[in-house]
Amino acid sequence: MKRAEFDLWARAEQDAVEVALEAWVPADAPAGLGLAMRYGVLDGGKRVRPLLVLAACQAVHGLRDAALRAACAVELIHAYSLVHDDMPCMDNDILRRGKPTVHVQFGEAQAMLAGDAMQALAFEVLTPDTGVPPLLQARLCSLLARAAGHAGMAGGQAIDLASIGLPLDEHVLRDMHHRKTGALLQTSVLMGAACGETTADQWDALAAFGDALGLAFQVVDDILDVTQASETLGKTAGKDVDNNKPTYVTVLGLQAARRHAADLRDQAQAALARSGLTDAAWLSLLADKVVERDN
Repeated sequence: MKRAEFDLWARAEQDAVEVALEAWVPADAPAGLGLAMRYGVLDGGKRVRPLLVLAACQAVHGLRDAALRAACAVELIHAYSLVHDDMPCMDNDILRRGKPTVHVQFGEAQAMLAGDAMQALAFEVLTPDTGVPPLLQARLCSLLARAAGHAGMAGGQAIDLASIGLPLDEHVLRDMHHRKTGALLQTSVLMGAACGETTADQWDALAAFGDALGLAFQVVDDILDVTQASETLGKTAGKDVDNNKPTYVTVLGLQAARRHAADLRDQAQAALARSGLTDAAWLSLLADKVVERDN
């Protein structure tokens, strides 16, 4: 029954995020820029990061309006990173979320600008004139900026590009993906938690939950890259292997990578249990979904 209830909750929250993004991502930005922005973020994706924000907010009985804005801001940062990652100067991919990538559809210059504009819009969404207390706005902006910048996602992407063709051990690979993928997922949990009240121990437990879950997400991504077809993934399968990039599968092997993902899920669940939060069922089920997903 809980799984069925979770699915209903997730669909309702995904719809809420879609409606909000539809309203906040402008169609009338100059020279077709809005069309490229909306193409890059609307009507696609699993919305895992927004769901983590909203589930964490619910677990701490937080401010819903702030959490919805945080959920959309995180998704805008994620979407901008995908637009830029897919470009020829980065990963050079032509398929994302089952459709041509933004630079294929709109050209490289427009894709670059669309990503830039989505990044800025994320922080605009977090700072409304009313409805979210200024101190909370500042905290949410700080959390997101740190996760997206040189210490987080952008830094991890730099390591990734510098590591092509190089042998990496598990420790270095973990550090790269903690930054590139894990930081934004962990911060999704913490931004949701920041919308309510937590003790220091609860905050630390949620940070540990997000850390383990973020890494598990990347391990599963590496597994799916070699076990699923492009049609299932909505992006080009086997891309990392073709580009000679180190992954958890190339470093650990497929079966060991699967065990590692399960171990990380267990670590996340244990951290969540340590939090003592009694309304964290959706966070727990999201952790299971991340590891059990097939796309």
